[in-house]
Formats: sequence, structure tokens, C-alpha cells
Amino acid sequence: MLDLLQLLSWGESGWGDALLAGTLVTILLALCCVPFGFPLGLLVALGSQSRHAAARLSATVFSTVFRGLPELLTLFLVYYGSQIAAERLMRHFGYEGGIVVNAFVAGVVAFSLVLAAFSSEVWLGAFKAIPAGQGEAARALGLSRWTTLRRVTFPQLMRVALPGLTNNWLTLLKDTSLVSTISLADIMRQTSQAVTATREPVLFYSAACVLYLILSAASGLLFSRAEHHFSRHLHRA
Repeated sequence: MLDLLQLLSWGESGWGDALLAGTLVTILLALCCVPFGFPLGLLVALGSQSRHAAARLSATVFSTVFRGLPELLTLFLVYYGSQIAAERLMRHFGYEGGIVVNAFVAGVVAFSLVLAAFSSEVWLGAFKAIPAGQGEAARALGLSRWTTLRRVTFPQLMRVALPGLTNNWLTLLKDTSLVSTISLADIMRQTSQAVTATREPVLFYSAACVLYLILSAASGLLFSRAEHHFSRHLHRA
């Protein structure tokens, strides 16, 4: 038993350092997707409600495609597709060497697109939950559409959308494990290497389970605080 636990220790005799490094990569990858995925999803939701047919069509196509494709396929298309496209483009300028796309950047782009597609449905549902009379009252007061969105609609939107966005985040956190297939050293990549080196799959996959559960529990606490913040006016009432 002590020999098994020593495999999870720090230093040269254990894999604790590698698992911690993989955990940091997983967290950083997921966090980098948030500032792109959630705002893009909001734009897609706004496009779905646009008066312009082209904007509605574009939003529908985007949401349908990236919600319909498997996340792994989206990751491969971004990683390998962008690499091939970049090589062909550079050949037109006389560059014949190979181009390697950064796996971390490819992961951020792919999962941001997927996050945007799924979060757009959450944003759209939240928009529909806000009474239309509030927008009419804002227009009657002379507020612009941007001011109405920022000061009236968005605070309520966050309160309604947060539970759904929490689920999107947790799904994203788990989907990041797919980047191990393009050799990015996340939790699953480091775990697989440890299993190969030590032949102790139960130990290391159990450790990976614990790491993901800790991340999910911590995320739940943070989103719970955020929900409390955006619902504070209801508690006061």
C-alpha cells in the first residue's frame, strides 16, 4: 500500500508533480475558453433574435453545426485542418517547410466554438424568460438598445442563465480531457503516461477521478456564489 502511495508522491520517485502540472493545464485551458465561448454564445443568441434573416441564418447554422459535431471531431478539424490550411497558404509565398499548430491554442479554439454553440441555447432561453414589457418600458424612457441590454436585460439575464452556464462549464471541464489525443499534457495525458510507466491503472485513474471531482466541486461553489450575487436583489425583497 505504501509503495502505491509513493507513486503519487512528489519528486523523482512519484508522479505527483506531473499530475499537478496536468491539472494546471486543464484549468488554464478551460479558463481560456470562457472569455471567448460565453460572449460568442451571447452574440449567437442575439443573432438568433435579429430582425435580419442573414444574422438569424448564420446563428442557426453555427449552433446546429457545433452542437451536432462530436467535440473530438471538432478538435481534430481545428488542429489538423488549421495546420494543413496554414501549410498550403505559406506555399503560395514560397515557404516549403512544415508548420506545427500549437495544441493548446487549437484546444482553446475548438472548445470555445463548442462552448459558444451550447451556451447560445442557454442565453436564448434566458432572453425568453425576461418579460418583454421591460424592454418596452426602457424604450419608453428613451434608453438605447445597448443601454437597455447593459443596464436592464443583462443583469437579469445572468441570474436566469447561470445554472445553464454552470452545466456548460462542467461539460467543458470534462471535455478538455480530449486534448490528450493531440499530445497536450493535461490530466488525462499525464495519467496515461503514469499508467504506461507503472502499470497501475486503477491507482492513477482513481487519482484522475479525484482531481476532476475536486475541480467540479470547486466550480460548483464559485458558480453558487455568482448566482447569489446576481440574485441579491431578490433576497433583499
